[in-house]
Amino acid sequence: IEPLIEFNDRSGMSSSTRMKAIDLWKNDIPQGDPEKLAHTLFCVENPPGSKYISGSQDSIGIVFPGVNRLDYAKGAYWPSKIESITDDDILSFIENHLWFINLSPRDGDFEVLAETKVDEAGAARLAIAAEKTWEAIINKDAKAFGAYFRESFHAQVAMFPKMVNQQILKIIDGFKNSSIGWKISGAGG
Repeated sequence: IEPLIEFNDRSGMSSSTRMKAIDLWKNDIPQGDPEKLAHTLFCVENPPGSKYISGSQDSIGIVFPGVNRLDYAKGAYWPSKIESITDDDILSFIENHLWFINLSPRDGDFEVLAETKVDEAGAARLAIAAEKTWEAIINKDAKAFGAYFRESFHAQVAMFPKMVNQQILKIIDGFKNSSIGWKISGAGG
């Protein structure tokens, strides 16, 4: 992603992880095993005793090229499997069908995990939506991509209702007639 504007901190664009990567490696990610590099970045951002754990998808997204599928074992912060796609046709498909809409930063006291409602049914709903989204990406099926991307959003919001607020819902509502799917980047940013 080549930004045309400065990203707002706390707005779902891995800003805290990017800052840790700059502290750790300066201006360039070193050569090496991308999983070890991403895991190192994840550990630097989440030292023992951290109250809030920044997601592994942030460090993986910064270090790994392409689009990535992350499979997690129950209760794990780090994925048990990372699958990457760097095929130009698939990446062009995503690039041609994905638009970022800038939202305002989250409030300083924002806690996405407040009022969490994670259960087996909700996790299964999210897992199915994620699997179907991945299949749609591989098949370059825009209609399915949008539908399952949107279903993933609804499954996440059902488990983490603080991901959205009236301002975010109003912005989504403004794009409903011109888009086939939507999702929040980050935990409510």
